[in-house]
Amino acid sequence: MNQVILVGRLTSDPEIIITEKEKKMTAITIAVARPFKNIDGIYEADFIRCILWNNIALNTCEYCHTGDIVGIKGRLQTRSYEDDKKVRKYITEVIAEKITFLSSNKKEDLEKVEK
Repeated sequence: MNQVILVGRLTSDPEIIITEKEKKMTAITIAVARPFKNIDGIYEADFIRCILWNNIALNTCEYCHTGDIVGIKGRLQTRSYEDDKKVRKYITEVIAEKITFLSSNKKEDLEKVEK
């Protein structure tokens, strides 16, 4: 079974990309904190690339910003390509099937309510 569940913070604002086949997608990176401290007593994080398609991508771009906490359910996918020097590179990323918005920027929410 290939299933991944992650909770983390967005590292940048998501942006919609239109593919050659007119599909909407966005690639986001989330910082997922590790539940333990390193040898120096500091909590570290893993930065995980996630791909979102169609309505999931649109809603994420509309409602989420840098620093927001999101939950993602999806599957791992590995792909490869050749760089300019003809070296094979491999990328492992999460293909999101569902995203849950767990937090938002409170200041922006208040500004929307006041208007």
